[in-house]
Amino acid sequence: MHDLIPLAIAIILLAGVGAQWLAWALGLPAILPLLAVGLLAGPVTGWLNPDQLFGDLLFPIVSLGVAVILFEGALTLHFKEIRGRARIVRNLVTFGALINGLLIALATWLYMDLP
Repeated sequence: MHDLIPLAIAIILLAGVGAQWLAWALGLPAILPLLAVGLLAGPVTGWLNPDQLFGDLLFPIVSLGVAVILFEGALTLHFKEIRGRARIVRNLVTFGALINGLLIALATWLYMDLP
């Protein structure tokens, strides 16, 4: 199994570069093809099993990836555009959080089979 790790990493990197190129060619945000390729390579087709490949390193790798995505998003954020849409942002933050909380409460209530 350990001899497959370099091959798996090479496949992951190649798929990521291909997804980035596809995003550039189609003018899409890079995260969309990256998510699609990741889902296809992992859960949908089962070609890559990250738990089996990376073991205990999976959580730190995923955490680092999320940090990089958030950092890149913060770097490209334009506050002037947000200020012009203050009402929309406020509604998303308040009503979105409220609806999310209610849906989670409902799902928990249904799952726990509470009276």
